[in-house]
Amino acid sequence: MSLFLGIVVVACLAISAGLTWRFCDPASRFHILDHPNERSLHTRPTPRSGGVAILAAIVAGLLALSWQFRDLHRVAWIGSGMLLVAGVSFMDDRRGLPVGARLAAHVVAASLLLWGGLSLHRLSFPGRTWSLPVWLGAGLSLICTVWMVNLYNFMDGMDGFAGGMAVIGFGGFAALGWLAGNDPYFWTSLIVAVAAAGFLAYNFPPARIFMGDVGSSTLGFLAAALSLWGVRDGVFPIWTALLVFSPFVVDATVTLVARLVRGEKVWQAHRSHYYQRLVQLGWGHRRTVLWEYVLMLACVASAMWLRARAPLAQGVVLLVWVAVYGSLMSWVHRTQRRRPG
Repeated sequence: MSLFLGIVVVACLAISAGLTWRFCDPASRFHILDHPNERSLHTRPTPRSGGVAILAAIVAGLLALSWQFRDLHRVAWIGSGMLLVAGVSFMDDRRGLPVGARLAAHVVAASLLLWGGLSLHRLSFPGRTWSLPVWLGAGLSLICTVWMVNLYNFMDGMDGFAGGMAVIGFGGFAALGWLAGNDPYFWTSLIVAVAAAGFLAYNFPPARIFMGDVGSSTLGFLAAALSLWGVRDGVFPIWTALLVFSPFVVDATVTLVARLVRGEKVWQAHRSHYYQRLVQLGWGHRRTVLWEYVLMLACVASAMWLRARAPLAQGVVLLVWVAVYGSLMSWVHRTQRRRPG
């Protein structure tokens, strides 16, 4: 089984990299250009169809997993929701869709996860676990999934950023699945990670291609789905998933709340995320994304180290991470205020 699935993983990497390379070619039917505007961090038209390559590789991998494990009903529900999100995102990339239509599709996709049994039934933090009523667990799962789809889309605004988060984040999920002895979870997470890696080879600064809404929304949906799956199967508690993807979750959530407080239209494109501010401060894409990779790897390493630690140690380290993020955001604010002009 391992040999076959190892071949599948390599094939997914090849599919993603090969299709991404093809979509960089102006002769490709999927060479869909993203033209920069006043809110963009890039300065030249760049294809944004890399997400189709990621999606193709993931679909191929999930089909192989379904055949290998025979009884993988959760992958079927996850795949159905993923294709719905990807389809709506593709139409939005091509023609543009109203915000309400996109959100409605995201709610339906999230509901598919609930119908497939991927709903929070308990909420755990170091030293405490609360059982959730069915309605509350379903509601939290729905909200978190829809938010994850959109926050991943919000954070896809810098060369190599969303792709790197996917490689490191889903790679971390795969490692946690392996440590827990959950083979279906391990292989599913690994396939998503390698599909993103094939794309990242062409998206690392300076990017030749972007993933577009198809890629970012799909990866956001899968981040939520695999988080719920991991919690449901006891691979990790919910705070572990939040820590692994915290470089995206914290930036997107804090920025959204700040924009709401200022009365801004939160659905409109902007350049006020912390990673965008660093680029504007002169760090550039490559330096910023490399430091973000360091942050992502530190989050994954912390999550893995905390797995076998006592609740007190877990709580202390999580509080340290709260302080780290607070300090980083404060430093960005202070640096911007000191900047001339």
